[in-house]
Amino acid sequence: MDIALKQQRLALAREVLHTEADAIIALSDRLGDDFLAALALILQCSGRVVVTGIGKSGHIGNKIAATLASTGTPSFFMHPAEAAHGDLGMLTEQDVLLALSNSGESAEVVALLPAIKRRGIPIIAMTGRPQSTLGREATVHLDAAVEKEACTLGLAPTTSTTAALALGDALAVTLLDARNFKPEDFALSHPGGSLGRRLLVHISDLMHSGDALPQVSSGSSLKEALLEMTRKGLGMTAVVDASGRLIGIFTDGDLRRTLDQTLDLAGLAIDDVMTRNPRTIAANLLAVEAVKEMERRKINGLLVVDQQGRLAGALNMHDLLKAGVV
Repeated sequence: MDIALKQQRLALAREVLHTEADAIIALSDRLGDDFLAALALILQCSGRVVVTGIGKSGHIGNKIAATLASTGTPSFFMHPAEAAHGDLGMLTEQDVLLALSNSGESAEVVALLPAIKRRGIPIIAMTGRPQSTLGREATVHLDAAVEKEACTLGLAPTTSTTAALALGDALAVTLLDARNFKPEDFALSHPGGSLGRRLLVHISDLMHSGDALPQVSSGSSLKEALLEMTRKGLGMTAVVDASGRLIGIFTDGDLRRTLDQTLDLAGLAIDDVMTRNPRTIAANLLAVEAVKEMERRKINGLLVVDQQGRLAGALNMHDLLKAGVV
């Protein structure tokens, strides 16, 4: 490919992006009472937002429905052709219909209007032609008109679908804010993703406790502590007093430092070589807080204590990696 052709193609690609960006800015400038009316309809809705559209508008509608559903507004996509053959039964009188059609005359969508209006279901139309059939029959019309398509033929839905997608995102995010939707709420809709793991998994879900918790009593020998570390496999052991309160920790790092000072370990007590007042964390915190603490302190493990300072559990970076929190 010669240099002139490369430049020509890059120029066209940039023109597409500029055309679509300009259309979104123009769309932003036109937002007004109709947008607020659509927002109010959805907020008052006790059912779902049912999104429909055909062709490219259908693909955009599918994405808008998914975005709404994941940000606190129950929603699903209904294919208009299937709706005309029975799927219209998925709608209830408590729902709101969001119908997308750039022309506002898509036959498959327009054909649904009489049945939907007879049932009193509010219709939010998103079109590029307010005076179209869909625009006129809608309860609320959202103007998604664009000056031109980015396609050099002026035929393929490009700018118009980008504008509709952006308008759908604006609706979803404004609803999210109006509902005071929080990251924790978002995580409940995404339990399988990394965000869900970071916001739903608590330290109590991952920590080793009971018989799996490495611990020795104050006054134990270093040999007993090493045996406990080997049995539990966490690279550390807690040291507790007679009431179960944490007084120290002994780790693989402490062992290396001890060996630097002496090779005679036989007569050593754990109290002589442990690290006193170790870093701890509470069981009710999110596991991601343990990650932050370990990274901040440059350590690989943490002990978990209750409000009285009694040992409750232990976890290390491997536990967090295995759970997908890191």
